[in-house]
Amino acid sequence: MPDPITTVEAAQDLPLLRDAAREAGVIAMRYFGNSPQVWMKGGTSPVSEADHAADAYLHKTLLAARPDYGWLSEETVDDPARLSARRTFVVDPIDGTRGFLEGLRTWCVSVAVVENGRTLAGVLECPAMEETYWAVPGEGAFRNGKRIAVRQLPELAEISGPKQLIDRLPAEWQSRLKRGAHIPSLAYRLAMVANGALDATFVKPNAHDWDIAAADLILREAGGQLLDQQGRAPLYAGEVIRHGALAAGSGELLGVIASVIAGLDS
Repeated sequence: MPDPITTVEAAQDLPLLRDAAREAGVIAMRYFGNSPQVWMKGGTSPVSEADHAADAYLHKTLLAARPDYGWLSEETVDDPARLSARRTFVVDPIDGTRGFLEGLRTWCVSVAVVENGRTLAGVLECPAMEETYWAVPGEGAFRNGKRIAVRQLPELAEISGPKQLIDRLPAEWQSRLKRGAHIPSLAYRLAMVANGALDATFVKPNAHDWDIAAADLILREAGGQLLDQQGRAPLYAGEVIRHGALAAGSGELLGVIASVIAGLDS
């Protein structure tokens, strides 16, 4: 069971995260569909002026309210000083930038507070979808104010993720699965599992904390889990912020896909 004191403290951070994520979403929407300026990070990953504008707002607003918290964001140079903070904001100003730039609506602002490797409050603001997700430990997961939950496994389950991982599922499962459309935003894909729109997803190696810290808690509070190759829940805001292959889902199907990634080379 969650520590009741920690849960109360996390609940105090939730309104701050929701308000900041909502305004960051408003900022991002000003650029959505309006051909923002784009640069390439590492030669392959796009970042836009929308990402930078939303990140600057979140950095200023959240740290003004909680100056003793650390800061970890996809669009801010990492400062090792965050490792000495009790709590850390873990932020992706636009998760799914590539889809955002292509005009897809399934992108979101992802904001979390992490302590001792665990997410204490998580918010996904998805303005183009007119959806807001949030959770704190032990209180359930919500979309637009209504509680959400993973769905019971249907006869034909829907799964998403890299084809090469889905192809590794046992033959007896292949006929029981429908392959979902590609969702560029990993955070939104995990939210889809949490709200029952998907039954499971694989996550290819190299996801970063900012991609999954908020969505992980939302999924867990909805009755699902996100697991690493050792069958453990990921930890966040430590020295290592990248993850190997992950499996997200619930029940029997989660066990099956977790066994697939357990068999991969680390």
